[in-house]
Amino acid sequence: MNRHYACITFDFDAMSGLVARGLTTPTPVSRGEFGAVALPRILDLLKRYDIKASFFIPGVVIGTYPRECEQILAYGHEIGHHGWTHVPPANLTPEQEEDGLIRGIEKIRELTGAAPRGYRSPSWDLSTYTVELLLRHGFLYESSMMGNDHEPYRVRQGDVVSVDEPMQFGKPTPLIELPISWTLDDFPHFEYLRVGQSLAPGLQNASGVLENWVNDFEYMRQTCDWGILTYTCHPYVIGRGHRMIMLDKLLKSLQEKGAQFITLEQAARMYDERSLFHA
Repeated sequence: MNRHYACITFDFDAMSGLVARGLTTPTPVSRGEFGAVALPRILDLLKRYDIKASFFIPGVVIGTYPRECEQILAYGHEIGHHGWTHVPPANLTPEQEEDGLIRGIEKIRELTGAAPRGYRSPSWDLSTYTVELLLRHGFLYESSMMGNDHEPYRVRQGDVVSVDEPMQFGKPTPLIELPISWTLDDFPHFEYLRVGQSLAPGLQNASGVLENWVNDFEYMRQTCDWGILTYTCHPYVIGRGHRMIMLDKLLKSLQEKGAQFITLEQAARMYDERSLFHA
């Protein structure tokens, strides 16, 4: 029997992603605050469809919004690691990265009673040390890379990347990758953002984004017997009125197409059973 899965995921960054970009004045901070306003409406929508989602939360956000994070947990959703701050690992020293990883693990353990099984890097930018650290600290999966669209795979370690020589691929590790894509992320489509001389225009019509997101699932359904498609949203982005209507339509459309909704941890365990790791 065909099995087509959809993972609805949220990066509850609040203001941490903006602060990490140096935007610390009142307006960008308030922009992040809207995530806490939007969260209850998102949780209510997921409950209406009986969907369990995966929420990735930086440690500083758990400290800033403990009640909201407790509410996510109370609704039965997965809570994954999203850094201590929202500074990308690629911008940290190995010592800073591991310190933040440990602090985030402990904050999630304090919230949930258990260490997180999944990791998603801030800004989807891993360092050359991240995989080693995730393996060292017992993570089952990570979800920050784009080497496939709806087929999980094992994360490699030891790639050699050179500007003027062929790529040398490292060896697969037990760590499972649940791939993502900027095309299935709400932020680049919707957020207007100025940082220095750069501009992210965003503000796209939600109907066009909805069509793309539904069609990616439809393509998976037409071309493979088994697959997992991961959508990434941010409460302060998707939580605006017209985008909430879009999210509602997305969940309804996927449901009508036979999507089975699972968390990323469930997806990783399912893949692990289908494709046993051989060292």
